[in-house]
Amino acid sequence: MAHDTTQHHESATRRIWIVFAILSVVTIVEVILGIIKPEFLTDTFLVGMRLLNWIFIILTVYKAYYIAWAFMHLEHETKGLRRAVVWTAIFLIIYLVFILLTEGGYIYDVYKSGYVAWDF
Repeated sequence: MAHDTTQHHESATRRIWIVFAILSVVTIVEVILGIIKPEFLTDTFLVGMRLLNWIFIILTVYKAYYIAWAFMHLEHETKGLRRAVVWTAIFLIIYLVFILLTEGGYIYDVYKSGYVAWDF
C-alpha cells in the first residue's frame, strides 16, 4: 500500500513539473514576442487587429485552458462536463473579442471624426 502512495506521489510531482514547463514555455514565448515585437507581426492585420495581438490572445486562452485542464482536474471528468466548461468559455471569449473589436472601432471613429476630443 505504501508503494502505491509513493508511486502516485512521484507521478503527481512529475505531472506538476510538466505543467510548469509547458506554462513556462508559453509565457516565455509571450514575453519574448512582447519585447521583440517582430515587424511582420505588428504590420500584419487580421480581422481589424494586429497579428501579434491575436497571438497573445490565443496563447493566453491556451494557458487558461491548460490551467483548468491540469489544476481543476478537467482531464479526469466526463466528456460532457469538459465540453460544457470549455465550449462555454470559448464562446464567451469569442464574444468578448467581437464586442471589444466592434465597440473599439466605433469609439475610434467617433474620436477620429472630431465629435469628442482626445483629452483624457
